[in-house]
Amino acid sequence: MNLPNTKPRRGRPPKVSRENPDTRAALIRSGLEQLTEHGFAASGIEPILKKVGVPKGSFYHYFASKEAFGQVVLQHYADYFLAKLTTHLQDETTAPLTRIRHFVADAKAGMTRHHFKRGCLVGNLGQEVGMLPESFRPQLIAIFERWQDCLAHCLADAAAQGQIAADADCQLLAENFWVAWEGAVSRAKLVENGSPLDNFCDLFIAALPK
Repeated sequence: MNLPNTKPRRGRPPKVSRENPDTRAALIRSGLEQLTEHGFAASGIEPILKKVGVPKGSFYHYFASKEAFGQVVLQHYADYFLAKLTTHLQDETTAPLTRIRHFVADAKAGMTRHHFKRGCLVGNLGQEVGMLPESFRPQLIAIFERWQDCLAHCLADAAAQGQIAADADCQLLAENFWVAWEGAVSRAKLVENGSPLDNFCDLFIAALPK
């Protein structure tokens, strides 16, 4: 019986595709951790690359620039967060205002899990927008608008079910929620506990027009 020749081939190793989705995903995850904790302006790409074990040349194969990388990381975070929002705020098995409390509790649990070192990437970048490339501004505005719409629909359900006034301006209430929410998240990071999130949620719901 002839056995197959298993002797290693000499010469160059076979080419491996550089379009590795796992490497790109790992860079995004590493960038998310770095930017959430330290912001965009203060972050270089070196710590991100070191954590993933990717050389600098490979980084620029996947992303044209730090700006382009930051935009991808930001959108990745925004989409993940919107999915979380949708899970809670569109849960029709739960009363609308209770959905909001569930979202806040989930967000608090996430911050606690990371020892309050990470906040909201969108809020963080919004605070440093003056130091960011101008391309971030419309992206951040669009993200907040999507989140605002999601919450506004939940508040509209609350109005339809008689939990808040039928003529409540749900879009304005949702906008005010996110303006104040980012402050509550920032304070939670500062004091390293979730009480600012609970306090904000209680006050927001109590102040809704009845």
